[in-house]
Amino acid sequence: MRSISYARTGPSSVLHLTEGEPGSPGPGEVRVRVVASGVNPTDWKARAAADRPMPFAEIVPNQDGAGIVDEVGEGVTDVHVGDRVWIFLAAHQRPTGTAQEFTVVPAERVVPLPEHTDFDVAASLGVPAMTAHRALTVHEFGPDRLSPGSLDGRIVLVQGGAGAVGHAAIQLAVWAGGTVITTVSSDGKATLAVAAGAHHVLRYPSADLAEQILAIAPDGVDQIVEVAPAQNASLDVRVLANHGSIAYYANNNGEEFTAPIVESFAKNARWQGLLLYTVGGAALAAAAADITAALEDGALPVGEASGLPLTWFALEETAAAHDAVENGATGKVLIRVSE
Repeated sequence: MRSISYARTGPSSVLHLTEGEPGSPGPGEVRVRVVASGVNPTDWKARAAADRPMPFAEIVPNQDGAGIVDEVGEGVTDVHVGDRVWIFLAAHQRPTGTAQEFTVVPAERVVPLPEHTDFDVAASLGVPAMTAHRALTVHEFGPDRLSPGSLDGRIVLVQGGAGAVGHAAIQLAVWAGGTVITTVSSDGKATLAVAAGAHHVLRYPSADLAEQILAIAPDGVDQIVEVAPAQNASLDVRVLANHGSIAYYANNNGEEFTAPIVESFAKNARWQGLLLYTVGGAALAAAAADITAALEDGALPVGEASGLPLTWFALEETAAAHDAVENGATGKVLIRVSE
């Protein structure tokens, strides 16, 4: 079995190709033959974190992926050998992610794929789609689950709609019936956001961005999916509707943010941080179920025509794949692990 691993943190050069025997699933675990591995910012950041000790002697990176169930451990009944599946948080508190030909993961992190869903879509889910789901389900008055019609009448602002999380947030919000406004930084990214299904696409930076948003949503936006709170906190509060939610999942453009206090409490604003690693099993299970339902409806396509360009690397090029994500590649970076 070929796998990519690292024995110390550092630049992508610490990644190396190894050969070994695949692990066997224990009780409650599943072994998956990986077809495609998805790369997220969290993957290269964990690898590069020189200030943190290695939790395991050797680590296979990458949280997300897709493949075919190869073997199941005792007590596993939800998936079976031969099932096509998508994988999330494969390397969370474990040494083995998806940058290898076979990976062993807890059964609850392996989700059956609808028959018509391709592996490129499946490997693009995980961290981005589940983060987007959580961001769309933290409003004070719900919904806490997504389905067609669950966001009817809601206006959703997605900051940074051309990123992987932003793309998934647009698609999920549209599938659930919401009206989506998104912000992007270039004409090319605007084209991608439109392809993803956004109803209104605005360019930043712009001195009158708040006015543009309020022209579309005079009573304010109900829910905000935020990638850069340090940059956008004041604008978010200004355009927020009463009882609106601002769900933030990243620290782009700054490590700290400030927000107008009076306007925030006057609007009963809900600031909701989110991180999949600590969000809890119930939220993860809900996201997995709703995302799979969206897949059944064909609501989460990928590729440039659907607003999320794909960049592929071979398994032995995993270091280059990590570098591409670190350097801000537009769209989704995937690794072709096997046929």
